Amino acid sequence: QVTLVESGGGLVQAGASLSLSCRAYTRTFDRYAMGWFRQAPGAEREFVADISASGLTTNYADSVKGRFTISRDNMRNAVSLQMTSLKTEDTAVYTCGMAKYTSGPNLRREDYSYWGQGTQITVSS
Repeated sequence: QVTLVESGGGLVQAGASLSLSCRAYTRTFDRYAMGWFRQAPGAEREFVADISASGLTTNYADSVKGRFTISRDNMRNAVSLQMTSLKTEDTAVYTCGMAKYTSGPNLRREDYSYWGQGTQITVSS
């Protein structure tokens, strides 16, 4: 069983930066790719970014490319999402997931075995 716990959400103004963290409680963290998804009100959960088990390969949604950076620390069992130049359309619940695979891209919800509880990010204009 794997438990994922996100932290770092909050309310920020457009243009600000924010960092999310996801801690994984498992002994197999370094074997699997990790990803971030988000779900805005009334919308489906959508892919944001993922990172391979080694941390060497990353993938991003076009909407966040150049603004968001995903990284991981396999010693601390953590994956982070650094967000800059936030826009109001980034407002959503952000959730981290552990993929079923070592590498990506893992773009679909079906590619993931475990999910965190999510953390809210609200970007005001």
